Amino acid sequence: MAPSKLPQELEEYIAKNASTVPPHLLAASTFAAGAITAIGISRIHLRYFKRIKNSDWLTPESFDRKRWIKGRVVSVGDADNFRLYHTPGFGWSWPLKFRRVPSGKELRNQTLHIRIAGVDAPEAAHFGREAQPYAAESLAWLTNRILGQTVYCQVINRDQYSRIVSNVIVKKPFLPGSIFGSSLALEMLRTGWATTYEQAGAEYGKWGKEEFLKTETGANLCRALRLGIWKGGLTGETPAEYKRRHAQADAPPPTKTKSTPSPQSLLSRLKFW
Repeated sequence: MAPSKLPQELEEYIAKNASTVPPHLLAASTFAAGAITAIGISRIHLRYFKRIKNSDWLTPESFDRKRWIKGRVVSVGDADNFRLYHTPGFGWSWPLKFRRVPSGKELRNQTLHIRIAGVDAPEAAHFGREAQPYAAESLAWLTNRILGQTVYCQVINRDQYSRIVSNVIVKKPFLPGSIFGSSLALEMLRTGWATTYEQAGAEYGKWGKEEFLKTETGANLCRALRLGIWKGGLTGETPAEYKRRHAQADAPPPTKTKSTPSPQSLLSRLKFW
């Protein structure tokens, strides 16, 4: 008969001991549980739902972790950079659309300036310099490819122009909720609208420099068929060569310093006189 009474005895033991717990300990436990829950919810909100308004809102931790951010391309500046409106969480598209991406003047100070990592595209006219051949065509290709599209950017660092250097992924239409897609930089190399960026501080993401160079080498067919920036022939000036030429032209000429005669040379002249 003893075993049949065990559950009732356990209930009585639990009720008796629960009533002896000090009220201040119960209050502290409740407060701690609430604080932990609040901190957890806050971190989830910051990580997945809080919108990054502009580049200044990116913290050093974001670069250290190489954070991925999702957003809508709202404008394309040059052929290797664009403006991104951060769209975290959900609610930006149907069937659960209850948030919207603004336009026009509403976008002022509300976007991130993204520089596509690992590639160099023809330079537009800047700082009194002439535009590179096919800069307008390269810009038109990129605009047609990503403007208005949702892309994923892995932030890497901030360049000298305060742009956010990022690995950019264009999502697949049949995987709308994932980051699986194609590398925009590699796609630019395959189509002949860019070259591999090989200057100091270049970043290539998980693909590595070898994959970029391999893709560009495989895209030599674009040069042979005169596609993309190679429409004018195989001896066209690359973006890196264009920058190098202008950097050398803008460099100040070396200054000639007059050498001051040493005391010994002055003494020898006096003796000769």
